[in-house]
Amino acid sequence: MAWRRLSTISRARLSRGTLLAALLTLVLGLALVAQVRSTQTADLENLRETDLIALLDDVTDRADRLEDEVRSLEQDRSRLESGGGDAAAAQAAQSRLESYQILAGTVPVSGPGVSVRVSDPEGEVTTTMMIDLVQELRDAGAEAIQIGPARVVATTWIGVDEGRLTVDGQPVAAPYSVVAIGDGHTLAGALAIPGGFNDSVRRVGGEVQVTEGEELVIDAVHEPPTLEHARPVPPSEGR
Repeated sequence: MAWRRLSTISRARLSRGTLLAALLTLVLGLALVAQVRSTQTADLENLRETDLIALLDDVTDRADRLEDEVRSLEQDRSRLESGGGDAAAAQAAQSRLESYQILAGTVPVSGPGVSVRVSDPEGEVTTTMMIDLVQELRDAGAEAIQIGPARVVATTWIGVDEGRLTVDGQPVAAPYSVVAIGDGHTLAGALAIPGGFNDSVRRVGGEVQVTEGEELVIDAVHEPPTLEHARPVPPSEGR
């Protein structure tokens, strides 16, 4: 559907505004597909009632965020198609650039969210537990995450080196400090779901302290690697 629309747009007068409108439409389509796929992978039959309620709340929150994104993209498209000119295109492009910089972790960010302190007196907190923590925060809508000195991005990996947890190869010492930017109440609620990260840590003798804040700062940045093989596919060659 998105490609058919792009094909129609490409036959119109090519301008920066038209091309950006097409790009915004494609991004919206991909976001909707990702939402559907993530919902389909849930094994609902094995979840308890409390987990189902939390999942429903999470899906509702995601739907609300997607609706906000739809409205934003439609406003951008209307501005561009109404002849707003290069100024409107530049403003929309700058807004998208800032969003992508935050997602890629290349700029510091601030805002509301939660700070999490994870004690591990027995050294039993595992990489799987920390990955679960990151996933729970992301599922609850965290827009940026930092663990110790490391910014968490799409390519982040968590491992162990000489008995110590590492994030992207950087050692992280207990008690582990985690900061997540997003809706603080939603993030804190996600971490409190029975059977989740908090319970896993307590089972191995640790403790999790979650503190909501209105103006938290994530100052770690991620240096993206130089890509050697992947190249964008020109629109004329896309499927």
